[in-house]
Amino acid sequence: MFKQLKEDINIVFDRDPAARNKLEVVTTYPGFHAVLLHRLNHWLWKSNLKFISRFLAYFSRWLTGVEIHPGAVIGKRFFIDHGMGVVVGETAVIGDDCTLYHGVTLGGTSWQKGKRHPTLGNGVVVGAGAKVLGPIEIGDNARIGSNAVVVRSVTADTTIVGIPGRVASSEATKPSPEQEAIAKKIGFDAYGASQELPDPVAVAINSMLEHIHTMDKEIERMCHEIKSLGGGIDERSVEEISSAPIDDGTGSTCRGGEAKNN
Repeated sequence: MFKQLKEDINIVFDRDPAARNKLEVVTTYPGFHAVLLHRLNHWLWKSNLKFISRFLAYFSRWLTGVEIHPGAVIGKRFFIDHGMGVVVGETAVIGDDCTLYHGVTLGGTSWQKGKRHPTLGNGVVVGAGAKVLGPIEIGDNARIGSNAVVVRSVTADTTIVGIPGRVASSEATKPSPEQEAIAKKIGFDAYGASQELPDPVAVAINSMLEHIHTMDKEIERMCHEIKSLGGGIDERSVEEISSAPIDDGTGSTCRGGEAKNN
């Protein structure tokens, strides 16, 4: 018991750079208080002292703002950052080294008894405001983005974002050399956001850049074929995109795709 208590205290320093000393953690961290009380409540629940465990869970909710059903199974080195608004259902199972941020719900989608809450593998991180619902499984080291709503099982080492939750693959969002070259011309940094949590506007513009690159290659191939057949081709080169100011006739100028009022 004391070994687990020590681990629960030490893990705060690994995951919260604001933590300064053990006294501060023990006295002022509601997430730590919630986990500590839950471990007691869960032991009482398994000992068939269900009313006492539920009453203490109610007290824990009042004290910390974190609602954890005493029947939930929680592994080692579990950390709740900030904590306010976290809800963990009765049949939820949380593996070792998991982290939940404020506003997270591990909830059910059915009123039927039995397994109805999610199972989190080891090393899972669930961002602020995310909802993980139903008897689904979240694989080891998965990442659930803030405010995502997940209702289907997630494989290990996967990042999920959006409503409904969808996979945000870092390989899929990695820029090609052609995309980077075109983006540089028009002054657009499509990958300023984290690749694990891509900006949807950036993803859409990157798709456009890829389409432009494909069309450029097709037009070049068509021109080559027309020339080989003796056709006449206007030899004018396409004007390169530059960062020079462009007057759009509305009293403003554009530089590299960015409008500025005069």
